[in-house]
Amino acid sequence: MIVALENIENNIEQVSKAFSAQAEHFDSDEESNLILQWMRKQIYHHEEEFLAPHSNILELNAGTGIDAVYFAQKGHSIFAIDNAPGMVHQLQKKIAKSQFQDRIQSVLCSFTQLQTLPAQQFGHVFSNFGGLNCIPNLKDVLHQLPRLLKPGATVTCVIMPRLCPWEIAQAFRGKIRLAFRRFSRNGTSAHIDGVRFLSYYYSPGQVIESFGNRFVLVRLRGLASLSPPPYYDTFPGKHPRIYDLLTGLDERFSTLPPFNRWADHFIITLKYQP
Repeated sequence: MIVALENIENNIEQVSKAFSAQAEHFDSDEESNLILQWMRKQIYHHEEEFLAPHSNILELNAGTGIDAVYFAQKGHSIFAIDNAPGMVHQLQKKIAKSQFQDRIQSVLCSFTQLQTLPAQQFGHVFSNFGGLNCIPNLKDVLHQLPRLLKPGATVTCVIMPRLCPWEIAQAFRGKIRLAFRRFSRNGTSAHIDGVRFLSYYYSPGQVIESFGNRFVLVRLRGLASLSPPPYYDTFPGKHPRIYDLLTGLDERFSTLPPFNRWADHFIITLKYQP
């Protein structure tokens, strides 16, 4: 058990280093990637179904604050945490330059240490783009949430599942490791800016089970089920009509099985019912 805990903490430290290294060019990377821009728009469309006006949001793995600023522009208040000092630094710079200093707070904190946050009750929790894929046991994060939630609060997580058709198809191109990398139960080696860490992939069923019986599934939506994942960044420019067709199909069928389970990411929202 001690060794396992040490391994988890070491991986979290590596994740922190990797995303700190990425922080300065994180926003520009997204601005040049049409797939990421489309994905984030779909996530915001999903969120609009669940956010009451002037919601109080806890954002996990907030990164450089792209989502925090968006929510602040919509009139919400955000308490944003991230475990990467470089990301938090960029987020705080962004807050200082914006007119939303009264709506966004940012703190350097791992989502495994939510018990260190001041006791307050949020109406919504948000974790975007696979932040929770950096931990081998989701319960280490999720069991800490009830202390911070109002009854009836919602939680939305954007998570990378085990089944991604576009990756599995890479087997036909001889890229076997890429095709089946999500199936490893002991974590899959990933790297950002030369820093290596482990990623873990979860089915929607595993996520629901990890939340426990005080949370009820509200919506499950696939994200890039039929359209390519972000690392196919040249695809929209080379094949614009095909890309528009595929994203249109994604938007139409994203809440239906199997498209809400087999995708690059899935968006899952649950309601807290104590």
